[in-house]
Parts: sequence; C-alpha cells; structure tokens
Amino acid sequence: MPRRRPSALRGEIPVREHHQRWYAPIDRLSGSCAADIRRLERARFSPESTAQAFWHWKTLARGPLRQFTQHYPEQGCSPLVCDCQPGLSRDHLEEVLHALPRKSARELRTLVRSLDRTILDRATVIRADAPDVVWWRGKFCDSY
Repeated sequence: MPRRRPSALRGEIPVREHHQRWYAPIDRLSGSCAADIRRLERARFSPESTAQAFWHWKTLARGPLRQFTQHYPEQGCSPLVCDCQPGLSRDHLEEVLHALPRKSARELRTLVRSLDRTILDRATVIRADAPDVVWWRGKFCDSY
C-alpha cells in the first residue's frame, strides 16, 4: 500500500492563521501580566491597544526633543493611530493601570513611571508636582 502524502493527511485539519503584531509587545513584563492585559483588552479595549499606547509613550520619551516643543494640532484622527495628541496615549495607559489586577498593575506602573521620569527630565518646560498628578494633560496640545 502506498504511503499517503502529508498534505492528504492534514487536509481536514484547519490551518491556524498567524496573527501579525503591529506593535512590539511590552518588554520586561511577566507572562501573567501580559495575559492579564490581553484578557482586559478582550473585555474592554481593542486588541494591542495597550502595547500601542505604550509604544507611543515610549517613542515620545526616547524620541527627538522637538516633540516636546512642537504644537500638536487637533486632527480628526484617533489618538492611538497617530501622534497628534500624545497625552491621550498616557491616558489610555492610566486607564489600563486602574483596571488591571494589583500585581500586574504594579509591574506595568514601574515601566510607565520610568518613561514619565524620562519625559519630565528631558522636557524642562513640563512641571509635575507629584508622580500621581495628571501632568500630561494640556502639556502637549491646547485641545485637551
């Protein structure tokens, strides 16, 4: 009896489609924290919205200094799609931090606060009284 081809054997098995990530996953997070974020995004937000907001905030923290001084006009775009209003990415991260379980929120908060510290150190124009104060609203755009 001739041997069956592998494609004939796998004919009935559905092929898993590989999901291409648009944004890199948040580095230095544990697996349980990443799973909590994915679970939260399925329930309340869109997929990868937290990684996208973190990427935008990280880009602002480590990008060129002109991002702190240029005027961000209000455009008719989504805040997580373009960089027209960078403070809204931080608002999304803050909302996620409050919705996550305590341990996962603490883990993500350390990464976000280090980026906040970087932004505040680089931009001498932005003043923050305390780390818990919402300092990112109104600092980048007049339309907040």
